[in-house]
Amino acid sequence: MPGIMESTVVRVTTGAREVVHDITAECERFAASAGGDGLLHVFVPHATAGVAIIELGAGSDDDLLAALGDLLPADDRWRHAHGSPGHGRSHVMPALVPPFATLPVIGGRLALGTWQSVALVDLNVDNPDREIRLSFLKG
Repeated sequence: MPGIMESTVVRVTTGAREVVHDITAECERFAASAGGDGLLHVFVPHATAGVAIIELGAGSDDDLLAALGDLLPADDRWRHAHGSPGHGRSHVMPALVPPFATLPVIGGRLALGTWQSVALVDLNVDNPDREIRLSFLKG
C-alpha cells in the first residue's frame, strides 16, 4: 500500500571525541512533517554507533559515556584492533546500546516522557560522519 511509510536520512558530524549527540529535534521535525499517528523508527547503519533514549543536559550523557568507558575500556585488549587505541570496543558497544529505537508518535508529536531525549551514541573517534535513518510508519 503506497504512502504507508516515509523515510529520510539525517547526517551528523560527531567530531574526534566520544559523544552522546542529541538528535531529538531532527526526530521531532520528521515526525511532524509525516503527521498523524504512527511509529518513528530511528536507525544508525553503522557498526560502531547506537541510539539511546536518555535524559540529556543534566549529566546523564556524561554518565553514560563514563559507564561505557568502565565497561568497554579504550585499551589494547580488543581483538578487533585497527584504528585508534581501543577501537574494537566501538564494535562491541552496539550490543549494549543498540543501533535503533522505535518511538510512538501521536498527532505528529513524539510521545517521549518529560525528560527523555533521543541521542546518537558514538565512541568511534575514527569516523565522525554519521547517518541516521528515520522511518515513519503511519498508523
